Amino acid sequence: MSAAGPGVWGDVVGQGPAVAVLARAAAAARRGAVAGTPGGASGMTHAWLLTGPPGSGRSVAARAFAAALECTDPTVVGCGTCAGCRTAASGAHADVTVFSTEHTWIRRQDVEPLIAVAQRRPSVGRWRVIVVEDADRLNETSGNVLLKTIEEPPPQTVWVLCAPGVDDVLATLRSRSRHVPLRIPPADAVAELLVRRDGIDPAMAAFAARAAQSHVGLARRLARDEGARIRRREVLTFVERLRGVGDAVVAAGELVEITAEEAKASTAERDATERAELLRALGADGTATPPPAVRGQVRQLEEDQKRRARRAQTDVLDRALVDLLGFFRDVLVVQLGAPVELVNGDMAGGVRALAGASTPEDTLRRTDAVQLARERLQQNVSPVLAVEAMALQLRPGAR
Repeated sequence: MSAAGPGVWGDVVGQGPAVAVLARAAAAARRGAVAGTPGGASGMTHAWLLTGPPGSGRSVAARAFAAALECTDPTVVGCGTCAGCRTAASGAHADVTVFSTEHTWIRRQDVEPLIAVAQRRPSVGRWRVIVVEDADRLNETSGNVLLKTIEEPPPQTVWVLCAPGVDDVLATLRSRSRHVPLRIPPADAVAELLVRRDGIDPAMAAFAARAAQSHVGLARRLARDEGARIRRREVLTFVERLRGVGDAVVAAGELVEITAEEAKASTAERDATERAELLRALGADGTATPPPAVRGQVRQLEEDQKRRARRAQTDVLDRALVDLLGFFRDVLVVQLGAPVELVNGDMAGGVRALAGASTPEDTLRRTDAVQLARERLQQNVSPVLAVEAMALQLRPGAR
């Protein structure tokens, strides 16, 4: 029995050590290990914590692990082609549950159904796998509700928690989970994936992987969507427009508007599909105005979509600020004469112009202002207010 070969791990790029741990565990599970049985470095356990920065592929790795556990190929664990692998990877497997939230926090009422699912025996596969994306959004209440079932799950239930970092997860949960860290993958590995999986031109794939700072999803979007590339350039020229207080206020509003458009573009198709599917399920498709009997459910869907849109805008705006941090990183690289490649090579002219017109101390101050804006967004500060305050600090001569 082999756990070698790409199989389900083909899209988990640049994560060799993490893949090795998860593949060995899946192989141990196939040999008859029971969740919770100590097994050293190669053993299976009942709870896992996958951590890594945005774009590292936490969710992709979690789904690949679930697919490997459900693999039905008798010779290769995680073959990637059997029904178990394909349905687990696509989200259609009856024994694999992937939970994500559109709220700032995961609520008690969100996790209670997961506990009920965890108590059921697998129906078609060997394991019941529950993946919790954004486990850092579990608060004391919801985390404590999950604690007992994660600590003492049924023998064939496996929990996979995903979070940016270990310290972002409640101590009670992380102490009961086996930690597998992921890293930012190398840009060339991301580019290779875009070429192999998505058929992207190699030169465009290399540009997108570098510009997205190795964030796989964003690199794919940059490579395929000219509008996304245009919006990125508008974000990176943000600082050039900051001459006075009035300029800062106007530019802040434009940046928020740009990210709102990006978020809308990323959710509009999904929203329309969900609405059409709901109306079809209720027998009301093809009607311009939903009949009274189904309006309540349509209204609830629209409220859920609005919450998702708000979170999407926050996420897109945060990503724009990460792009700005990358830009200032390049400015500092030039100012210090560091022999490293620029993240934003296509913006080298603007990088060098700002590097020559400011000092390293100015760049560090600006970096701090961007990071503070990111923190304020996570604290639910109005996006416009957070970005305006940042823009005022990015002006030349601001203190």
